[in-house]
Amino acid sequence: MAKLGMQLLLALAAIAIAQGATTTTHLQFYMHDTVTASAGSPATAERVVRGTAPLPGTPINRFGDMYIVDDPLTEGPDATSRAVGRAQGFYLFASRSADQALLLSGNMVFTAGEHNGSSVAVLGRDAILDEVRELPVVGGTGAFRDATGYGLLRAHSVNFTTNNAVLKVDMYMSV
Repeated sequence: MAKLGMQLLLALAAIAIAQGATTTTHLQFYMHDTVTASAGSPATAERVVRGTAPLPGTPINRFGDMYIVDDPLTEGPDATSRAVGRAQGFYLFASRSADQALLLSGNMVFTAGEHNGSSVAVLGRDAILDEVRELPVVGGTGAFRDATGYGLLRAHSVNFTTNNAVLKVDMYMSV
């Protein structure tokens, strides 16, 4: 009887551990932030608030500028790469210094592939002039419900005259 009780206890412990197990997911995609439209590339980011003071070293950006975005997410850096979703949210220039740090709040909404219908929420400081920027994952939906983790953003290409950029995004999440 004691042996059966011990086996039952071990089985229940194994079930509890399995239910509490997390899965680590790595996603890689490219975000196309187009502030200034050009032939064949409509704007996907729109300034909705114009800030008060010019930022050092840039003729375009001002402290307090706020942009709302609906940027395409693709598998590769080329705009014609297979679409996997949209980055929807806003960013604002929240630093008066030359580092041009943003406050970024957004949802990475997946519209294709194995994560279709799921989203990942990010919120944090984005020091856009750094080679690699880290943003916290604060949640998600669908396959990413209750996700935690971080995203690493790297500039694949940037045009400082137009503010257009293609970012390589690597997300590491526990679900």
